[in-house]
Amino acid sequence: MAMRVNWSPFTGGLGAKSRPPTTQFLRHSQTRLASSGLVYSSSRPSGSEKSKFNWTSPTTLVLGFIPIFTFGLGTWQIQRLKWKVALIEELEEKSRREPLVLPKRINLSVLPEFAYRRVLLTGTWDPDPSHTILLGPRTRDNVLGYHIISPLIRGDGASSILVNRGFVSRDTLEQGKQIMQGVRSDIPKTAALVADAAKQGKVQVVGMLTSAAKHNSFTPDNKPETGEWYWADADAMAKVASGQNGDVQPVLVDELFAGDGAEASRRSTHGIPIGRPPEIELRNMHATYAATWYSLSAATAFMFVALVRRGRGGRDPKFTRRVT
Repeated sequence: MAMRVNWSPFTGGLGAKSRPPTTQFLRHSQTRLASSGLVYSSSRPSGSEKSKFNWTSPTTLVLGFIPIFTFGLGTWQIQRLKWKVALIEELEEKSRREPLVLPKRINLSVLPEFAYRRVLLTGTWDPDPSHTILLGPRTRDNVLGYHIISPLIRGDGASSILVNRGFVSRDTLEQGKQIMQGVRSDIPKTAALVADAAKQGKVQVVGMLTSAAKHNSFTPDNKPETGEWYWADADAMAKVASGQNGDVQPVLVDELFAGDGAEASRRSTHGIPIGRPPEIELRNMHATYAATWYSLSAATAFMFVALVRRGRGGRDPKFTRRVT
């Protein structure tokens, strides 16, 4: 039988069924890609590769938990937002009511129900400087100072109560120092201010009942023996303000100041305390917090889905790494 002979200039002469040069080039290129570990693949991973996805890996569990957890935090912030809006509306409604005239003896058990209610007080300021308390330091318009808390003697058989008369700068208090005999270092600072208040005689004060202050771990403890007060502990303040024979109930009222900036400047210049504004301002950032948590939940949920699809072969990579 005669053998079929093909002539190929690429084989150097005669050859049996010699391959075309293009085929040889592609095979040679594929061999080099395979040796480097990269091969071209247009097919999806096999079923055995899909089954290798580990649902119990730490990365999968953590990334799957984060969207649920952050979504719960966002929902919680929405609930807090509803509560804060209702509280603001309640306080605004209270502030619009006519001022209360407090009874001669105040029932302390129902006092929390009247927090942020405006009250009308009549009496004289206690002339003893050892009964006045400096609460602070505090700041107002970037000025360092203290709040002046003095007992108001209501008279006619009524108990005395504590009144936060407002802010006085530290410079004013330092200028008003007098040489006095006393254990507490704050007494010389308040002596002149208390004396000026006592000269006013009978006064009428429009104030606002406060809610009970709570001590936190970031605030130092009060030191009544040295006149250092960092938070408004009404019970302890009432004991100091009562002295030996006084009758001061642990009721704290913030004096209101409705004047403008010019009046506030005049008071500051003359060392007159500046009370709190009558408006109630509560910080309400719950809507922003909720949006942040929901956005984080959506982002991490997208990452989790992408991780699952990648692990189960849901994408179509052009190049895959050959595992040897």
